[in-house]
Amino acid sequence: MICSPLAIEDYIPQPSVDVSPPKWHLGHTTWFFEEMVLAVHSKEFSRYNPKYAYVFNSYYETIGDRVERPQRGWMSRPTVSDVLAYRRYVDERMEWLIEGISFFPKEVKDLVILGLQHEQQHQELLYTDIKYTLNLNPMVPVYEEDAELVNDYNSDQGFLEIREGLYDIGFEGEGFCFDNEKGRHKVFLPAFSIAKGLVTNQEYLEFIEDGGYEKHDLWHAQGWDWLKSNQLEHPMYWRKEEGHWKQFTLGGLMDLDPHAQLAHINYYEAYAFAQWKGMRLPTEFEWEVASGQLSWGSRWEWTQSAYLPYPKYQKAEGAVGEYNGKFMVSQMVLRGASVATSPDHSRPTYRNFFHPELSWQFTGIRLVQN
Repeated sequence: MICSPLAIEDYIPQPSVDVSPPKWHLGHTTWFFEEMVLAVHSKEFSRYNPKYAYVFNSYYETIGDRVERPQRGWMSRPTVSDVLAYRRYVDERMEWLIEGISFFPKEVKDLVILGLQHEQQHQELLYTDIKYTLNLNPMVPVYEEDAELVNDYNSDQGFLEIREGLYDIGFEGEGFCFDNEKGRHKVFLPAFSIAKGLVTNQEYLEFIEDGGYEKHDLWHAQGWDWLKSNQLEHPMYWRKEEGHWKQFTLGGLMDLDPHAQLAHINYYEAYAFAQWKGMRLPTEFEWEVASGQLSWGSRWEWTQSAYLPYPKYQKAEGAVGEYNGKFMVSQMVLRGASVATSPDHSRPTYRNFFHPELSWQFTGIRLVQN
């Protein structure tokens, strides 16, 4: 269990609006099954606590009011033991439903699968949120020995050449995918060359030492404003002690490995680095086309594509329609997967998305040259 190394006090803090407490993650993923499946499709189901519908709703306006996102860490109640009892209650009833799933309509089976995929997404968020919170603690606590989840290395060097052509983009075939992957369509791509490996810590150190965080011409205007307002000079989780670079990991504070792949970089930083190298980031379509010939899966990789719907995308009715469609604005697409991603989510068509200033996920950089 991801939360097993935590002390009871670790379940509550919320140091950022973008980070949720572990206790809330446990409650919310339970709430999803209760609200979306059991409360709608199980006639004899009785809610564990009616107030939890308000406490653990994330952003589903269709369902009703909720605790505002920045206030998730304010709640000392329900207690952690209450939330765990809630999970056991819902899990037992979900096990009963799943055993008889063949007697339910396809809609219910699809909701159960979506709920499982949703929980896997939150498992990844648990790792990244726990890391963010522990990093701000002056005690520099260790989540778990040997759990740094950061030092991965490139297996290939050089560039892969992709020919000009018309390519199919989007999910096709059997198995699960999210709705934002659907709408398979053709995209024309000019010829391009994409790096076989990701940018390393050493390469990014060279960017820093060359004044990369001081050269406004490398940055988007919005990125430059972000940089100046936060007064940053290096990536998240890096720190310099007695002239030596270190990096905070889930395994504690460690020496920065220059040969390891760069991690926890935001879109603004990725764009500025690419500019400094005289290259650019791939589009999400270039990444998908090249992915079958690349090694990937250790870092979410920033693309220069805005998060937008595919042609013929149709948002589902009701609360499920709020899962992806409502966020298709002001965010950038990441492709691939990370060391914290569930293996079931590692597929070439998966479209992750975040605001350009965020870097608490395991994000890295792959470069393209025309």
